[in-house]
Amino acid sequence: MATVTAIDGVRVFTGEGLTEPRRVYVEGAAIVAAGTPDVVVDGTGKTLLPGLIDTHMHVLGRQDLENLARWGVTTGLDMAAWPLPFVTGMRAQTGVAQILSATTPAVGAGGAHAKMPTFPVDGIVESPQEARAFVERRVADGADYIKIVTEAAPPEGMDQETVDAVVTSAHEQGLLVVAHSVTAGALRVAVEAGSDISTHTPLDAVLDDETVHRMRTSGMISSPTLSMMQGMASAPGSARRYEHARDTVTKYHRAGIPILVGTDANSAEGAPFAVNHGESLHGEMELLVEAGLTPLEALRGATVLAAQTFGLDDRGLIEPGRRADLVLVDGDPTANITATRNIVGVWIAGERVR
Repeated sequence: MATVTAIDGVRVFTGEGLTEPRRVYVEGAAIVAAGTPDVVVDGTGKTLLPGLIDTHMHVLGRQDLENLARWGVTTGLDMAAWPLPFVTGMRAQTGVAQILSATTPAVGAGGAHAKMPTFPVDGIVESPQEARAFVERRVADGADYIKIVTEAAPPEGMDQETVDAVVTSAHEQGLLVVAHSVTAGALRVAVEAGSDISTHTPLDAVLDDETVHRMRTSGMISSPTLSMMQGMASAPGSARRYEHARDTVTKYHRAGIPILVGTDANSAEGAPFAVNHGESLHGEMELLVEAGLTPLEALRGATVLAAQTFGLDDRGLIEPGRRADLVLVDGDPTANITATRNIVGVWIAGERVR
C-alpha cells in the first residue's frame, strides 16, 4: 500500500488566490481527495504551492536537477541539450526535478551558438529545406518543443524565410516553437514567423508598441528570463541595458501578454552569465514583480500558466488526480513574493525531497 500523507491546516494556492486552511492528501505519486494518513505535516500558517516550473533552463548533470528540487522547482524546461543519449538519461532521473527538452536548437551558421565547440552540426539551418529536415530530426529525437535562435540576419542568423519554415514545420508536427531573441530586431523576426513563445527580452531597446501589439494579437507568450538579462547587462564594458528588458516586460504586462517564469539557469563554462539552478527562480519572480506583475501573477507564471502553455496537464494545480509535486512555504507569497524562499518541504511525485 502507498503511504498517505496529509498536510494539515494549510492554505492552498489555486492559481487565483489562496483557500482557507484545509487538509491536502497525497497517496503515492498523486494528490487524492481523502484518505487515512500515515504521515501528518503541520501546515499552520503556511502556503502550499504546486511544484514550481522553470520555463527556461539548461541541464548539464544530475546536480542541476538536485539544485532545482531543493528550491521547490520540480519541473525544468530544458532549452537546448545534446547529445540525445545524455538528454534521455537526464529525463530518466528520479527523486529530482523532471525535465522536458528541446534537444538541439536551430541556429544560423555564423552565430555564436554555431561556433560552440560541441554544437551539433545538424542544428545549423541555412534554408527552408534544411528547416523542414531539422524539425523531422527533432521529432525523431522526441523533442518536447522546438527551440530556434533568432539572433541576427545572415550571415550570423537564419533569414526570415528559414525561420518561417522552422515554425511552420514544427506546427505541422504539433510542436510549440520557443524563439530565443535578445535584441528587438531578432524578436521581430520571431514574431513575424509566428513563434509561440519568446524567450529572453531585448537588451538593446525597449520593444516598440507595434511589435508588442502583434505579440498580443497573435497569442504569443513571453518567458523574459530577466535573471539572465540582468546578468548579461552587468558584464564589465557591456553596452546592454537591463532597463530595456525590464521596461519591455512592463509593456508586455500592460498589454496583457501572458508572462512565464524562466531563468536561463545554467552551469556551463562560457555561458554569458551563470544563473543558479533553483534559487534563481525565486529571484526571477521578484524581478517580474519589480517590473509590474503582482505576486499572484508571478506565481501563476511559475505554476498553472506554465503547465497550461506546455501541455503539462498532470501538474500546475493542486487537485485530486494531479501529480503530487508540491512546495510548502512559510507565509503568504501572494502578499509578499519573497515568501517563496521560506521553503519548509518539497514533494516530487509524492516523495518528500530530503
